[in-house]
Amino acid sequence: MIHCKELHIKQGNFHLDAINFKIEKGEYAALMGKTGCGKTTILEVICGLRKMQSGEIWLNDTEISQLSPGEREIGYVPQDGALFQHMDVAQNMGFALKIRKWDKKDIEQRVSELAGILGIGHLLHRLPQSLSGGEKQRVALGRALSFYPNILCLDEPLSALDEETKETMYELLLTLKKELEITVLHISHSKSEANKLADKIFKLHNGVLDE
Repeated sequence: MIHCKELHIKQGNFHLDAINFKIEKGEYAALMGKTGCGKTTILEVICGLRKMQSGEIWLNDTEISQLSPGEREIGYVPQDGALFQHMDVAQNMGFALKIRKWDKKDIEQRVSELAGILGIGHLLHRLPQSLSGGEKQRVALGRALSFYPNILCLDEPLSALDEETKETMYELLLTLKKELEITVLHISHSKSEANKLADKIFKLHNGVLDE
């Protein structure tokens, strides 16, 4: 569950006031709105990557507003995937586990398991520069899911993909939603994308969030 209560966010001249919404456990929600309206800002506040002036953020039964990004245990996929260019696919996917001091064998096992789910087992020793857009997004998803998060935040993960690759990613995301029973907040510009994936759609317009 993601529950945001009375969020007040300000950066320079930009501000959002009294943002309230709730995504139930296991729901897939889409957040839509025009470029620059604050969608990514809200996502980054939830993940702890941007500060807010006031309000509360609850993940399941825990208030996490003052926790660091790492303490929030949220799986996060930024718009560009943000893969480490000097690491191969396996190293990228295992990175979050390495900093959590998992045993090397356990990391290898989890990476192999995720690679199978995501269909990228044949790419584990490739560097990001040699991957297609869809492959990069699968790796970014694998990294975000590696530590078994209950919450997954996606910032326009499909925006740079061609239509055929998007269709494949829709199927993958719906499969992950069903099999992992994870709560998802997905930022999108595409109404058709939101309709295909989301149980719930929020629209941000002129600082007002409507369902």
